[in-house]
Amino acid sequence: MSKKFQDFNLDKQIIKALYNLDYNKPSKVQCEVIPRLLNREDVIVKSKTGSGKTASFGIPICNNIDIENNNVQALIVVPTRELALQVKEEISNIGRLKKVRCSAIFGKQPIKEQIRELKQRVHIVVATPGRIIDHIGRNTINLENLKYFIIDEADKMLNKGFIEDMEFMLNKVPKKSSIGLFSATIDKEIEYICDKYMNTSKTLEIEYNEELNKKQIDENLFISNENDKYENLKKIIYKENPKSLIIFCNTRDKVTKLYRNMKDDGFLVKELHGDMSQDKRIFVIKDFKQDKFNILISTDVAARGIHIDDISLVINYDVPRDKENYIHRIGRTGRKDKYGKAITIVTNKDEKYIKEIEDYIGYKIKELQELKCEEIIEGKLNFEKSSKDILKNKRNKVKNEDIHSEVTKIYINAGKKKKIRVIDIVGAFSNLPGINNEDIGVIEVQDLCSYVDILNHKGDALVKKYKEISIKKKMVKLRKDRQN
Repeated sequence: MSKKFQDFNLDKQIIKALYNLDYNKPSKVQCEVIPRLLNREDVIVKSKTGSGKTASFGIPICNNIDIENNNVQALIVVPTRELALQVKEEISNIGRLKKVRCSAIFGKQPIKEQIRELKQRVHIVVATPGRIIDHIGRNTINLENLKYFIIDEADKMLNKGFIEDMEFMLNKVPKKSSIGLFSATIDKEIEYICDKYMNTSKTLEIEYNEELNKKQIDENLFISNENDKYENLKKIIYKENPKSLIIFCNTRDKVTKLYRNMKDDGFLVKELHGDMSQDKRIFVIKDFKQDKFNILISTDVAARGIHIDDISLVINYDVPRDKENYIHRIGRTGRKDKYGKAITIVTNKDEKYIKEIEDYIGYKIKELQELKCEEIIEGKLNFEKSSKDILKNKRNKVKNEDIHSEVTKIYINAGKKKKIRVIDIVGAFSNLPGINNEDIGVIEVQDLCSYVDILNHKGDALVKKYKEISIKKKMVKLRKDRQN
């Protein structure tokens, strides 16, 4: 008998949020992990990309959060800023109706803003290693009440570059905390950490039907001369006519060079790499998710940092030098129950890396047959038509879908600089007719403004009735948050 989320005895607000998020039934990894983390057990989990790992730890963590406790109760460490933001978004959506507050903490953000945020009620922190270690050193984060410590993308986090940071954090985690390691690939090097810090050494290896797996991502090699790579790339795109496409290069310089060439040739394309500002990277990912362009050229920063469920094609313009990155790159397509395709362009100098990848995955990747001229011509016409449609739709303002229709996020034009605190906002709103404490959700107080979730379908009526209210004897303006 197939499991349902209700079988885990979850909080009714978590069940409701999962329904809103269209989480119809738990995936294999979720069936294995959720009950263990609900019981506060340690887990080591190996499961393919796109199998629902984030929700497998996000659901039990949100369920077991004590929302009246203002201290951080879960710390999730990830390798990249992009992944931190996306994990935060998913967990925030899971816990929003229960009033669970989740924050993302990473480098290249003003640390004073992060300190201010951590002083408010924050239940869950998603962070990159360097910045969270900085906060631990400054005593600006309190881990004494930590129930969960999760290492996401454990293969990346426990390699030589991060291992000292991870051991530092593991030594700061209270002994009562549940520890979870999650990754699509787990190597023997991780066993040392497991034996030293965890109460389990058994890896939950989530098995999937191998034949189904191979069908879900159709993997291919395309043999090319180095000088013909760009022309062959264009032919592949026209022939495949993908709705959305990620192209991976090994270096930032190659990303930029390819981006300029494709832009000059009229493709709807953007670039993504570590030299870009964080705001720019966030903007590019958001536009890609909203179908404002259809080709993203990226370094491996996107291999672990983008969760989009309907990318139809991944092209490795450069063969990855790290065999594990091949798994993470192609895992951007064929996610959940979707089907996808991955094509790797191979030149003479790449042969040894392809052999390493094939030895690692345990099977030969098939070669694409020569591209037929008529297929390319027809595909080019179709692809150019699709791109024109995207440009037309781009001119229409994209409206964000409201995942939780019962929630209205309200903007208040006053914050810390006017001495406004969370308790002041709760007091002011709960004194309004028809609003009580159960209707007031997550509150965020910034320097110049604040945001408050109004639950139970009461927000729209509230902002229509009140253009301003009194908080601490100051009249402040209200409006529905435009980003909601």
